[in-house]
Amino acid sequence: MTASVGDAELAARFRLEPEAFTEVHDRYYPAVHRYVAARLDSRDAEDVTAETFLIAFDRRQKFDDTRGELRPWLFGIATNLVAGHHRKEARHYRALTRLGVAPELGEGHESRVVTAIAARGTLAAALAKLPRGERDVLLLVALAQLDYAEVALALGISSGTVGSRLHRARQKLALILAPEARDE
Repeated sequence: MTASVGDAELAARFRLEPEAFTEVHDRYYPAVHRYVAARLDSRDAEDVTAETFLIAFDRRQKFDDTRGELRPWLFGIATNLVAGHHRKEARHYRALTRLGVAPELGEGHESRVVTAIAARGTLAAALAKLPRGERDVLLLVALAQLDYAEVALALGISSGTVGSRLHRARQKLALILAPEARDE
């Protein structure tokens, strides 16, 4: 099967031929793993990423290709699994703060902003202070580089909710990361 096969065709195929799910794994594993690894430690990232694909495989018959593509579906599963590791994630960000290490991010405006802030050593602590829903939206945009519609599909929320959560997360981060802004 070639890489040019779309998600809808691939989904139709893996419903009938379970071994075709291997292409889903090969196509999306690196991106899902990068996203999860930026949110959890490396051991947990391996486990959560593997579990993401196991759950997706088990639920492959339920995938609704009329709702969107496989990518946001997989990131939604991964985000829900990361939520199960919420306490570990908060500890991970606190540890990154102590070590002064920033998570590896992709390209794009959001990622450049997150990287620049992380260089000051305060991003991890700020992320740990955000409510889970806002943190999930922000990190799906910054780390997974999903657009609003894909984030909405991944989290099962509306695009408007994505926009408002992202806006609130940005506002809160600005206040946390720029305390001098509160004094003005």
